[in-house]
Amino acid sequence: MIYTQEVNNMCSVRKGAYHGPAPIPEEGKWIQVKEIKDVSGFTHGIGWCAPQQGACKLTLNIKNGIIEEALVETLGCSGMTHSAAMASEILIGKTLLEALNTDLVCDAINTAMRELFLQIVYGRSQSAFSENGLAVGASLEDLGKGLRSQIGTMFATKLKGPRYLEMAEGYVTRVALNKDEEIIGYEFINLGKMMDFIKKGDSADEALKKAKGHYGQFDNAAKYIDPRKE
Repeated sequence: MIYTQEVNNMCSVRKGAYHGPAPIPEEGKWIQVKEIKDVSGFTHGIGWCAPQQGACKLTLNIKNGIIEEALVETLGCSGMTHSAAMASEILIGKTLLEALNTDLVCDAINTAMRELFLQIVYGRSQSAFSENGLAVGASLEDLGKGLRSQIGTMFATKLKGPRYLEMAEGYVTRVALNKDEEIIGYEFINLGKMMDFIKKGDSADEALKKAKGHYGQFDNAAKYIDPRKE
Protein backbone atom coordinates (compact mmCIF):
# COMPACT_ATOMS: atom_id res chain seq x y z
CA MET A 1 0.00 0.00 0.00
CA ILE A 2 1.38 3.41 -0.95
CA TYR A 3 0.34 6.51 1.00
CA THR A 4 0.92 10.16 0.12
CA GLN A 5 3.19 12.30 2.31
CA GLU A 6 0.13 14.20 3.49
CA VAL A 7 -1.43 11.00 4.84
CA ASN A 8 1.83 9.84 6.43
CA ASN A 9 2.05 13.18 8.30
CA MET A 10 -1.42 12.76 9.81
CA CYS A 11 -1.93 11.47 13.34
CA SER A 12 -4.06 8.37 13.85
CA VAL A 13 -7.68 8.68 14.91
CA ARG A 14 -9.62 5.53 15.69
CA LYS A 15 -13.04 5.18 14.18
CA GLY A 16 -16.05 4.19 16.24
CA ALA A 17 -18.12 1.01 16.24
CA TYR A 18 -18.44 -0.97 13.03
CA HIS A 19 -21.90 -2.44 12.51
CA GLY A 20 -21.33 -3.92 9.07
CA PRO A 21 -23.62 -3.60 6.04
CA ALA A 22 -27.36 -3.32 6.41
CA PRO A 23 -28.93 -6.81 6.39
CA ILE A 24 -30.99 -7.79 3.37
CA PRO A 25 -33.73 -10.44 3.13
CA GLU A 26 -32.54 -13.69 1.56
CA GLU A 27 -34.59 -16.86 1.44
CA GLY A 28 -36.43 -16.12 4.68
CA LYS A 29 -33.39 -14.80 6.59
CA TRP A 30 -31.76 -11.42 7.19
CA ILE A 31 -28.19 -11.58 5.88
CA GLN A 32 -25.30 -9.11 6.10
CA VAL A 33 -23.65 -9.53 2.71
CA LYS A 34 -19.89 -9.10 2.94
CA GLU A 35 -18.80 -11.54 0.24
CA ILE A 36 -20.38 -12.95 -2.91
CA LYS A 37 -20.85 -16.32 -1.19
CA ASP A 38 -23.28 -14.58 1.18
CA VAL A 39 -25.76 -14.02 -1.66
CA SER A 40 -28.62 -16.41 -2.38
CA GLY A 41 -31.92 -15.91 -4.15
CA PHE A 42 -34.16 -16.50 -7.14
CA THR A 43 -35.05 -13.60 -9.40
CA HIS A 44 -35.90 -12.34 -12.90
CA GLY A 45 -34.61 -9.39 -14.90
CA ILE A 46 -35.11 -7.80 -18.31
CA GLY A 47 -32.33 -6.59 -20.59
CA TRP A 48 -32.19 -4.83 -23.95
CA CYS A 49 -29.57 -4.22 -26.61
CA ALA A 50 -28.22 -0.82 -27.67
CA PRO A 51 -30.42 -0.53 -30.79
CA GLN A 52 -33.33 -1.80 -28.64
CA GLN A 53 -34.43 -4.20 -31.34
CA GLY A 54 -34.46 -7.17 -28.98
CA ALA A 55 -34.98 -8.03 -25.33
CA CYS A 56 -33.96 -10.77 -22.91
CA LYS A 57 -35.71 -12.09 -19.83
CA LEU A 58 -33.13 -13.75 -17.59
CA THR A 59 -34.01 -15.89 -14.58
CA LEU A 60 -31.33 -17.01 -12.12
CA ASN A 61 -31.39 -19.23 -9.04
CA ILE A 62 -28.35 -18.44 -6.90
CA LYS A 63 -27.21 -20.46 -3.91
CA ASN A 64 -24.25 -19.28 -1.80
CA GLY A 65 -23.12 -16.94 -4.56
CA ILE A 66 -23.14 -19.65 -7.28
CA ILE A 67 -25.56 -19.66 -10.23
CA GLU A 68 -27.21 -23.08 -10.00
CA GLU A 69 -29.97 -22.45 -12.54
CA ALA A 70 -30.47 -20.14 -15.51
CA LEU A 71 -33.41 -19.59 -17.83
CA VAL A 72 -32.69 -17.35 -20.82
CA GLU A 73 -35.65 -16.16 -22.92
CA THR A 74 -35.17 -13.79 -25.87
CA LEU A 75 -37.44 -11.83 -28.18
CA GLY A 76 -37.15 -9.82 -31.35
CA CYS A 77 -33.69 -10.73 -32.67
CA SER A 78 -32.75 -13.93 -34.48
CA GLY A 79 -29.08 -13.72 -33.48
CA MET A 80 -30.06 -13.36 -29.85
CA THR A 81 -31.41 -16.92 -29.73
CA HIS A 82 -27.92 -18.26 -30.53
CA SER A 83 -26.42 -15.91 -27.96
CA ALA A 84 -28.88 -17.28 -25.41
CA ALA A 85 -27.73 -20.82 -26.20
CA MET A 86 -24.15 -19.85 -25.41
CA ALA A 87 -25.15 -17.83 -22.33
CA SER A 88 -26.99 -20.83 -20.87
CA GLU A 89 -23.71 -22.75 -20.94
CA ILE A 90 -21.62 -19.83 -19.71
CA LEU A 91 -23.73 -18.81 -16.71
CA ILE A 92 -24.19 -22.00 -14.73
CA GLY A 93 -21.52 -22.67 -12.12
CA LYS A 94 -20.19 -19.11 -12.10
CA THR A 95 -20.32 -16.85 -9.09
CA LEU A 96 -22.65 -13.88 -9.31
CA LEU A 97 -19.65 -11.56 -9.63
CA GLU A 98 -18.01 -13.69 -12.34
CA ALA A 99 -21.25 -13.65 -14.34
CA LEU A 100 -21.54 -9.88 -14.03
CA ASN A 101 -18.05 -9.49 -15.48
CA THR A 102 -18.41 -12.11 -18.23
CA ASP A 103 -19.33 -11.34 -21.83
CA LEU A 104 -22.65 -13.13 -22.29
CA VAL A 105 -22.40 -12.66 -26.08
CA CYS A 106 -25.42 -10.36 -26.47
CA ASP A 107 -25.93 -6.82 -25.09
CA ALA A 108 -29.48 -7.65 -24.04
CA ILE A 109 -28.34 -10.65 -21.99
CA ASN A 110 -25.49 -8.63 -20.46
CA THR A 111 -27.94 -5.89 -19.50
CA ALA A 112 -30.32 -8.42 -17.97
CA MET A 113 -27.41 -9.82 -15.94
CA ARG A 114 -26.64 -6.33 -14.66
CA GLU A 115 -30.25 -5.76 -13.64
CA LEU A 116 -30.39 -9.10 -11.81
CA PHE A 117 -27.16 -8.34 -9.99
CA LEU A 118 -28.61 -5.07 -8.71
CA GLN A 119 -31.83 -6.76 -7.61
CA ILE A 120 -30.26 -9.61 -5.74
CA VAL A 121 -27.44 -7.78 -3.93
CA TYR A 122 -29.99 -5.25 -2.65
CA GLY A 123 -32.31 -8.00 -1.39
CA ARG A 124 -35.01 -7.53 -4.02
CA SER A 125 -35.18 -11.17 -5.12
CA GLN A 126 -38.46 -13.03 -5.60
CA SER A 127 -37.46 -15.52 -2.93
CA ALA A 128 -36.45 -12.89 -0.36
CA PHE A 129 -39.04 -14.07 2.16
CA SER A 130 -39.30 -17.72 1.07
CA GLU A 131 -37.72 -19.99 3.66
CA ASN A 132 -34.82 -21.91 2.08
CA GLY A 133 -35.57 -20.22 -1.25
CA LEU A 134 -36.82 -22.00 -4.36
CA ALA A 135 -35.71 -25.42 -5.56
CA VAL A 136 -33.36 -25.58 -8.54
CA GLY A 137 -35.65 -25.99 -11.53
CA ALA A 138 -38.25 -23.51 -10.28
CA SER A 139 -37.83 -21.28 -13.35
CA LEU A 140 -39.52 -23.92 -15.51
CA GLU A 141 -42.82 -23.07 -13.82
CA ASP A 142 -42.83 -19.82 -15.82
CA LEU A 143 -42.96 -21.84 -19.01
CA GLY A 144 -45.91 -24.05 -18.11
CA LYS A 145 -46.80 -27.32 -19.81
CA GLY A 146 -44.78 -27.98 -22.92
CA LEU A 147 -41.96 -25.78 -21.60
CA ARG A 148 -42.50 -22.91 -24.04
CA SER A 149 -41.98 -19.23 -23.31
CA GLN A 150 -45.21 -17.28 -22.97
CA ILE A 151 -45.29 -14.81 -25.84
CA GLY A 152 -47.80 -12.21 -26.94
CA THR A 153 -47.51 -11.05 -30.56
CA MET A 154 -49.99 -8.54 -31.98
CA PHE A 155 -49.92 -6.50 -35.18
CA ALA A 156 -52.13 -3.52 -36.03
CA THR A 157 -52.50 -0.76 -38.60
CA LYS A 158 -54.75 2.28 -38.61
CA LEU A 159 -56.04 1.22 -42.01
CA LYS A 160 -56.89 -2.43 -41.27
CA GLY A 161 -57.02 -2.70 -37.48
CA PRO A 162 -55.52 -5.28 -35.07
CA ARG A 163 -54.41 -8.88 -35.64
CA TYR A 164 -53.77 -11.37 -32.82
CA LEU A 165 -50.87 -13.63 -33.85
CA GLU A 166 -49.69 -15.32 -30.66
CA MET A 167 -51.25 -15.42 -27.20
CA ALA A 168 -50.23 -17.07 -23.94
CA GLU A 169 -52.36 -20.08 -24.94
CA GLY A 170 -50.47 -20.50 -28.22
CA TYR A 171 -50.36 -19.81 -31.94
CA VAL A 172 -53.52 -17.99 -33.10
CA THR A 173 -55.09 -19.62 -36.15
CA ARG A 174 -58.36 -17.70 -36.45
CA VAL A 175 -59.76 -14.47 -35.05
CA ALA A 176 -63.51 -14.24 -34.43
CA LEU A 177 -65.36 -11.05 -35.41
CA ASN A 178 -68.90 -9.91 -34.63
CA LYS A 179 -71.30 -8.29 -37.11
CA ASP A 180 -69.56 -4.93 -36.49
CA GLU A 181 -66.20 -6.54 -37.40
CA GLU A 182 -64.91 -6.23 -33.84
CA ILE A 183 -62.75 -8.98 -32.31
CA ILE A 184 -64.73 -11.13 -29.87
CA GLY A 185 -62.50 -14.20 -29.59
CA TYR A 186 -59.81 -16.32 -31.17
CA GLU A 187 -58.80 -19.89 -31.92
CA PHE A 188 -55.33 -21.14 -30.99
CA ILE A 189 -53.04 -24.15 -31.11
CA ASN A 190 -50.97 -24.91 -28.03
CA LEU A 191 -47.78 -25.98 -29.80
CA GLY A 192 -46.23 -27.37 -26.61
CA LYS A 193 -49.18 -29.72 -26.06
CA MET A 194 -49.25 -30.61 -29.76
CA MET A 195 -45.63 -31.73 -29.69
CA ASP A 196 -46.26 -33.73 -26.50
CA PHE A 197 -49.13 -35.56 -28.22
CA ILE A 198 -46.96 -36.32 -31.25
CA LYS A 199 -44.13 -37.61 -29.04
CA LYS A 200 -46.64 -39.94 -27.37
CA GLY A 201 -47.54 -41.45 -30.74
CA ASP A 202 -50.49 -39.40 -31.99
CA SER A 203 -50.58 -38.52 -35.68
CA ALA A 204 -49.94 -34.88 -36.55
CA ASP A 205 -53.61 -34.35 -37.52
CA GLU A 206 -54.88 -35.93 -34.31
CA ALA A 207 -52.40 -33.97 -32.19
CA LEU A 208 -53.44 -30.75 -33.94
CA LYS A 209 -57.09 -31.32 -33.09
CA LYS A 210 -56.36 -32.18 -29.46
CA ALA A 211 -54.13 -29.13 -28.97
CA LYS A 212 -56.65 -26.70 -30.49
CA GLY A 213 -58.83 -24.46 -28.37
CA HIS A 214 -60.62 -21.13 -28.42
CA TYR A 215 -61.29 -18.16 -26.18
CA GLY A 216 -64.02 -15.55 -25.85
CA GLN A 217 -67.27 -15.59 -27.81
CA PHE A 218 -65.64 -17.62 -30.56
CA ASP A 219 -68.68 -19.82 -31.27
CA ASN A 220 -70.98 -16.81 -31.74
CA ALA A 221 -68.89 -15.02 -34.34
CA ALA A 222 -70.35 -13.57 -37.52
CA LYS A 223 -67.04 -14.03 -39.31
CA TYR A 224 -63.68 -15.75 -38.87
CA ILE A 225 -60.39 -14.54 -40.37
CA ASP A 226 -56.85 -15.89 -40.63
CA PRO A 227 -54.86 -13.07 -38.93
CA ARG A 228 -51.79 -13.80 -41.05
CA LYS A 229 -53.49 -13.68 -44.43
CA GLU A 230 -56.74 -11.72 -44.20
